[in-house]
Amino acid sequence: MRILYIPLDERPCNAIYPVTTAEAASEIEVVSLPTALMGAKKQAADTKKIWDFLQANIVDADYAVLSTEMLLYGGLLPSRLHHLTQNDLAEYEQKLRLLKQRYPEKKIFLSNLIMRTPRYNSSDEEPDYYEEYGERIFRFGWLNDKKDREGLLPDEKQELADLIADVPEEIISDYETRRQFNVSVNLLNIRLTEQAIVDFLAIPQDDSAIFGYTAIDQKKVYQAIQKNHLKDRVMVYPGADEVGFTLMARAYNDWLKRQPTIFVRYASTLGPELLPLYEDRLINESLKAHVMAVGMRLVDQADSADFILAYNVPGKKMQESWDQFTDKRDVTYDSYRHLLTFVEQIERDIKQGKKVGLCDSAFANGGDLELIQLLDQKKVLSQLMCYKAWNTNCNSLGSTLSALTFTQTEVDQQTLVDNLLSNIFEDAFYQAEIRMSLTQKVLPSLNLSYFDLKDQAPDVMDMIGHEMLALAQVYVPNSFAKKDFVIQELSSPWNRMFEINCRITKK
Repeated sequence: MRILYIPLDERPCNAIYPVTTAEAASEIEVVSLPTALMGAKKQAADTKKIWDFLQANIVDADYAVLSTEMLLYGGLLPSRLHHLTQNDLAEYEQKLRLLKQRYPEKKIFLSNLIMRTPRYNSSDEEPDYYEEYGERIFRFGWLNDKKDREGLLPDEKQELADLIADVPEEIISDYETRRQFNVSVNLLNIRLTEQAIVDFLAIPQDDSAIFGYTAIDQKKVYQAIQKNHLKDRVMVYPGADEVGFTLMARAYNDWLKRQPTIFVRYASTLGPELLPLYEDRLINESLKAHVMAVGMRLVDQADSADFILAYNVPGKKMQESWDQFTDKRDVTYDSYRHLLTFVEQIERDIKQGKKVGLCDSAFANGGDLELIQLLDQKKVLSQLMCYKAWNTNCNSLGSTLSALTFTQTEVDQQTLVDNLLSNIFEDAFYQAEIRMSLTQKVLPSLNLSYFDLKDQAPDVMDMIGHEMLALAQVYVPNSFAKKDFVIQELSSPWNRMFEINCRITKK
């Protein structure tokens, strides 16, 4: 089976990790857009060259997994910065129609994000004015939406009046004009799906909230889906960077003509009903959406399930991963969650021959190190099919379900183990512990910041690698047959601390 893949952007979580995850299945070959054609952070890719690559390589592919952000805007961040016109949109539509006309037998699985609205001041991934006005832009949209839907309290009315006075009109105009264009792209892709130009459309959203600009756009998208009766072919849910995993896994299930079954084991009683950080709905509702998007089916009995999803969730309240090492750690991680029971359930499932994938969403932005240590002590950590604990709950969830999907047939065992190791090192060791520690204790003395490593990224990566190997001796001394871990790749794709390109193997 061959998948043609045009990712969301050039970061490893989009361009590399979905490919290495899919290719754990021995019969899958992924032909991916070369990194050299993907642009660089805010610098848009040359979309003409991307379309040329697509048209040249779809001939030999069974499925095309495509990102609108890359095809139309030249990448994820350019989709938040562009000044495209309706002529650009018409050209994009024509190219998709011609593609399907020439290759009607090729299935097109498309993704297109609802543009996010961060609630903080930072221009690292947004327009320059977001550095000063980001939080106020978020509040402006939030209050206007709440005013229309529920009405405002007196103090909220005053806050909105202050924002109208404080935020320059031209900034609001620029931001809202771009959002209007981007939601028109969402609606166009829905029409193309209704007309069978696109076979399946995923519309993930990150940094979402109950009210605000994203919620306003989401409502327009939902209305279009309902009007055209497309709920089984267009799916909207929290997420973003996991969408490449999801659509390739859906393609694989479609190719196999299978709907694998999955049973969920939650780590806590309240976990399914909790609202995760950075998302707008309960964990269990997002689970339903992601299971369906990937092409799986939930079942109520573990014995009959093809897979077990071990879902590590908070007891009552989700915190950032670095809080687990401080006095800020919420007591309900212990009082409302019996972690040892969860670990012993995983142990039993594995001993019974079940394929278990671990979605570690107890914390945001990194893994639960206590869980890693307990699984190591039980000597079952290395027997997991996959481990994911990166960024948001739905990033971890979607990629976990996808990784499980690729283990249902013959598996390349070395790739599977390398993927597992790489995620433990990056998601648990780096994201949860090393990243914040270095940011707070080391970077200031080097005149570096979280968002800019300047010309010292190689030195910082050396520090990260050293600390990763040290943590492996602490947390996983009983796991993996040979403990000589080798760092094959460790780099910073956007020259910052948020994400790394991490590839680990063992001798």
